[in-house]
Amino acid sequence: MAAADPLGLVSQTPAWIDTICATGHYGDASRLYEMADGRQIILPLVREVGRPAFLATAASFPAAWGMGGVVSRTPVTVADLALIFADLQQSALLRILVRPNPLTNELWAAAAPAGVIKTARCAHVLDLSGGFDHIWTKRFESNTRNKVRKAERAGLVVECDTTGRLAPVFYGLLEQSFERWGEQQHEPRWLARWRGHQRDPLSKFETMSQHLGTACRIWVAWANGEPAAAIVVLQGNNAHYTRGAMNKALAGPTNANDLLQRLAIEEACQAGCRAYHMGESGTSAALAHFKSRFGAVEVPYADYRLEKLPITRWDQQMRGVVKHLIGFRDVADQPTPTTASATENG
Repeated sequence: MAAADPLGLVSQTPAWIDTICATGHYGDASRLYEMADGRQIILPLVREVGRPAFLATAASFPAAWGMGGVVSRTPVTVADLALIFADLQQSALLRILVRPNPLTNELWAAAAPAGVIKTARCAHVLDLSGGFDHIWTKRFESNTRNKVRKAERAGLVVECDTTGRLAPVFYGLLEQSFERWGEQQHEPRWLARWRGHQRDPLSKFETMSQHLGTACRIWVAWANGEPAAAIVVLQGNNAHYTRGAMNKALAGPTNANDLLQRLAIEEACQAGCRAYHMGESGTSAALAHFKSRFGAVEVPYADYRLEKLPITRWDQQMRGVVKHLIGFRDVADQPTPTTASATENG
């Protein structure tokens, strides 16, 4: 059904569910809803395995596993989502998390019932209408076009892999990024690497390549035989730039990241994608600026949590204590959970 949804993402397909379940930590718990008028709506969902329902979490999707939310062949309404929320509230599960496609935010916000925990988020999305030539001339900033031209003259060699062959190359750059991000956040190097490996192990990207095939595209830019930058793009009806990493000493002078984004965006246009999602930006001015240079616009949205116990509040408190103890400082403010009220939902 995701293939028939004009807003559909690779992360809403059965192959993505298979990818998550292949880790051994989750099982498929997707919900199929048949409306009174015969329309069908699917909520892709996974739940923790090896735990009874009253101790288990289900998510669409777990942290670091992309965007979920519903897919349908026909437009989804606020009333549809209200019925889905009501169904989820009847679940025996300890907690259910839904992180929907940012482009559907208005519907989800209007449907969320009182008591649902909302975490405000911000993503950037590039509209691909008009084709690449239009995007290049009208949406890319002139400075970005100049950076791309410089990258093209820098002698970079670019590969796009759909087999998983370049996953270890990408991961080597990602490990460098773990350490760099840790330094920025005043986080011990060992802890930064450990957290990075827990969130994004190499096996994750290898499994993505195995299950997604040509929908998982790993782009690598080489400078003098060394990997300078790499990105992972999930491409289906729409494209999603889902991870990026670089060797800063090589990528900076060569503008490798700009070239990779340009090529991935052009390919998404050629494939008929409607949008190029550039992912979560939070409140990071640097991230927002980078994405906006390619014409992506800010899209505020939220994720939604239904909890039998105040897990989110406890988690926030525990994280705050640990950060204080190690002197951790956020590069940018993190999303703040709030509880939806009847007033917020009209």
